[in-house]
Amino acid sequence: MKTCDIAIIGLGLMGSAALHELARRGADVLGFDPLAIGAARGSSHGSCRIFRRFNFESEAYTALSDRAFAGWRALESASGQTVLMPSPILEAGPPGCELVAKSRAAAAAAKSRIMGPRNGREANAAFPAFNLPEDWDVVVNDSGGILLAERALRAFRAGAEDRVILETAQIAPTPSGIRITTTREEIMAAQVIVSAGPWVADLVPSLRPHLMVTRQAVGWFAPARPETTAYGEFPIFILDGARGMVYGFPDFEGRGVKAAQHDHGPVVGADQWEPPASDLELDIPSATLAELVPGAAGAVIDRDICLYTNTAKADVIVDDGNEFIIDRLPADPRIIVASPCSGHGAKFATAIGAMLADMALDPKLKAIDAFRLDRFSNFA
Repeated sequence: MKTCDIAIIGLGLMGSAALHELARRGADVLGFDPLAIGAARGSSHGSCRIFRRFNFESEAYTALSDRAFAGWRALESASGQTVLMPSPILEAGPPGCELVAKSRAAAAAAKSRIMGPRNGREANAAFPAFNLPEDWDVVVNDSGGILLAERALRAFRAGAEDRVILETAQIAPTPSGIRITTTREEIMAAQVIVSAGPWVADLVPSLRPHLMVTRQAVGWFAPARPETTAYGEFPIFILDGARGMVYGFPDFEGRGVKAAQHDHGPVVGADQWEPPASDLELDIPSATLAELVPGAAGAVIDRDICLYTNTAKADVIVDDGNEFIIDRLPADPRIIVASPCSGHGAKFATAIGAMLADMALDPKLKAIDAFRLDRFSNFA
């Protein structure tokens, strides 16, 4: 039977980052994923994700963002390709908006001075595509970017293609190791990293009570005023209005303005990628653009589905949910879980990949407290 020291099940951005880092350090590692890069499934598929240095979810993410940023630049240097395109990020909402307040607080905690528009009137003047209410709170962070997700996946796997097995894999702990079974072979691994996105509970059933997979519709819109939405003229945006939280990108691909609702969609199974996003599912981002970003509003010219795998609220170390799980299974520390990412983990992939490599190579290393499994009572 073939053997390896470390197996990675799931090669999205997290798993591929861990594969890259472990291979770079000379580890005996294999990665398993049935999806080839470019497939229209998997939580890391598609062309782009948002990179934010200052995160409204938690001030504690700033240090993780900084580590990730250094990782993205190192990946660019190693691959000779651009992976992270600099772009300002505009966040806005009604007066007193929690989103804006928390992003400002994260920047202040990092002793970073925020420049630029602070209300809707100033934002509309700076970025003519917008028509925000003049009294809305606004913060513009200049340290954001467009993460080129598919290109990053290719860069992570470059030079490690012989370590990638394009097969669905199952795991079974045995006294002598973790048996990895595919349709073609069996491999015995000393340790396993499970980073399988919406399929993680199929591999680690004890996680199922703490996870919720939701269907998120994504659209690309033909901008009414293309000159106002081009890359370099128009920021990434996150708007927290009456219809919910909607995010979007400048038209950096010539494909239109990508926009979607960040609030959780309907709960679905891990394989429910079909049917394509409907006009009804895209009604909220479409209406939000028409009202608040008329320069970007227009017909839907492309559409996609993303699945968020969301974490429930913890009950030991109390949190608000939607936090990462990155930890060893208490029942079998040979199994490291690196999922879910609750719809906002992609930007941290290089930092989390390095964290996973550290944990796999040092059995005594503990996970970050906020990401540990023992914040849930059935793992405590």
